[in-house]
Amino acid sequence: MKNITGKTPFFRLLIPVALGIIANEFIPVLPSAVVFASAGFILMLLSFFIPQNKEFHYRWVFGAGACAFIFSLITFQYKHKTDDSSLDPSTQYITYKGIVRDIPQQKSRSVQVNAKLMYPVQKKVILYLEKDAKSGVLRPGDEIVFRANMQPFKNLGNPDDFDYVRFMKIKGFAGSAYVPSHQWGKTGKSIQSVYTLSQNLRAKALNFYKSFGLNPDEYAFITALTLGYKSNLSNDLQEAFRASGTAHVLAVSGLHVGIIYLILNVLFSFSGGSGKNVISKQLLIILFLWGYAFLTGLSVSVVRAAIMLSIFCLGRAFHRQGFSYNSLAAAAFFILVFNPLSFFEAGFQMSFLSVFAILFFKPKLDTLYVPSRQFFLKIRDLFTLSLSAQLGVFPLVLYYFGTFPTYFFVTNLLIVPLISVVIYAVLPAVLFFGLSQLGFVVFHSLFQVVSWVLGKLIALVIHIVYVCEALPYARITNHYLSLAQVMLLLIVLFVFGKYMVKKRIEYLFVVLGSVLVFLFISTYTIVNEPTDRFVVYNRPGVSEMEVIVNSKSTPVMRKGNSVLPYSSKRIVRLSENIYRLKISEKTFPIDFLILSEDDSFSMNTLKAHFLPEMVILDSSLSTYAVKRLTKECRQLHIKVHDVSQMGAFSINL
Repeated sequence: MKNITGKTPFFRLLIPVALGIIANEFIPVLPSAVVFASAGFILMLLSFFIPQNKEFHYRWVFGAGACAFIFSLITFQYKHKTDDSSLDPSTQYITYKGIVRDIPQQKSRSVQVNAKLMYPVQKKVILYLEKDAKSGVLRPGDEIVFRANMQPFKNLGNPDDFDYVRFMKIKGFAGSAYVPSHQWGKTGKSIQSVYTLSQNLRAKALNFYKSFGLNPDEYAFITALTLGYKSNLSNDLQEAFRASGTAHVLAVSGLHVGIIYLILNVLFSFSGGSGKNVISKQLLIILFLWGYAFLTGLSVSVVRAAIMLSIFCLGRAFHRQGFSYNSLAAAAFFILVFNPLSFFEAGFQMSFLSVFAILFFKPKLDTLYVPSRQFFLKIRDLFTLSLSAQLGVFPLVLYYFGTFPTYFFVTNLLIVPLISVVIYAVLPAVLFFGLSQLGFVVFHSLFQVVSWVLGKLIALVIHIVYVCEALPYARITNHYLSLAQVMLLLIVLFVFGKYMVKKRIEYLFVVLGSVLVFLFISTYTIVNEPTDRFVVYNRPGVSEMEVIVNSKSTPVMRKGNSVLPYSSKRIVRLSENIYRLKISEKTFPIDFLILSEDDSFSMNTLKAHFLPEMVILDSSLSTYAVKRLTKECRQLHIKVHDVSQMGAFSINL
């Protein structure tokens, strides 16, 4: 630990940053940022009055004050970002004025618009505008006025569902609303910022790629690969990349920016490698890297990678060590100070952990095999780079997604070089297209040739991915880890890596102890697995039920009115109202009555046929029917569970 903090001063600064974020996240009531800032200022001020002969003994005073000041800064930023992403529920329609931030996304029945409200509050929201000619011509920077009932985000409450509310909070969005065509309009103003200008440039680049004559999957792939625009990717294509272990190529990040850096390094090699030329070369590279970040719409992952490489370039400009742990810590420090909520973002965690793992594992793995030929050396480097990154992130992949690609090393050996070639091929395509616009016919022909080659390369990449997805046992699925297991697994990996170099027995004890605790947690989880369950899910407008036995789900496929045959519970599901004119001599006592699909049900009629302990109203019923049936149940003193408002209904069988 002492070795780390000594060689990576930014790691020391990261400690109060991480503590501040964790404290604000998990401690309900904290003193204001002013208290911590004042304490930090006082401690730093006192450090200047320490007698010279005692300065070394009390050298920690200034450091403690600096940590308290950073803690206060994080507290202020965290509360500010949290307030920006919060919204009180409302039943009123309010008139808002806002600015379109991103490129509008075409949905099946609406147009999704990410907007920044300017009046009466300043928050980021998501609007779903009615799909028509008016919404189809919106551009980033357009000012709009609309009237809507803005609502905060809400989870559906289904078992093991994605935490959508937390995800949107981290992204900085406060709420959403559907806006019909007659409830909104453009003011005619265009208010541009650096971000909206970058989005407009990104939109032009998207239109440029349409001239390549690619099919929908190929077009979606090239826009995701080079611009980080993933809205056009089909679910099948995304699933194929995930299963093959190459999903990282679809998110513009360190790999892509690194390739751009290599290209720029070659282009500016004419400037020489000594004296002031080095500084000017690295500054030019930084400028172009941020130009590329601007072209991709200043997406978070690209900005993150650009910050890392900018620090690397500055280090090279002043003859410092290349990319190091300190550079990585510095990049994390600046990102988290700007937005502390990034700490909880899966992309942030995986980006930094993968780079940390490459810095830690790759030098150790490279010593295991040193080929004599340059070709095999390149293969070795590609393999150890991929393996190092995967060693760092696979615990997080299992934690977030419960899946892990088994052939990642093979697919990455094939895909990553092809990805580099595709990115290289885009540059002459852009150049030839620009020259062809000046009237040079020969460059138009060259553009068509390069476009054809690019299309074939993209088709090859997609074909390889689909083939790898179809291989037997292509990935491990449904193996989620708890947070404690993730931490233990990371300790095992990194401490064992340290043991392989240092051969100190205490490292081995730590590894074995962590493995034992990991196995204990796994055994405890298996023994205490939840019993078999029956679940009524919250899927808006749909009736969906499942029986979960031994952690395997089986959909309830029965339609119409039926008794669900589970011995421990008496469950009746009704989806057709055939009881309006029927007379029953005897009521049927049941545990649960599930009403679905038919809005004409009335408990005043059904009470003559059934005597339920509880009524479940599933999400296929209309809002009006749910309100009416809820009122009737309460009048009859019957418990009621509204799935659309209270989340999924689950019972143990």
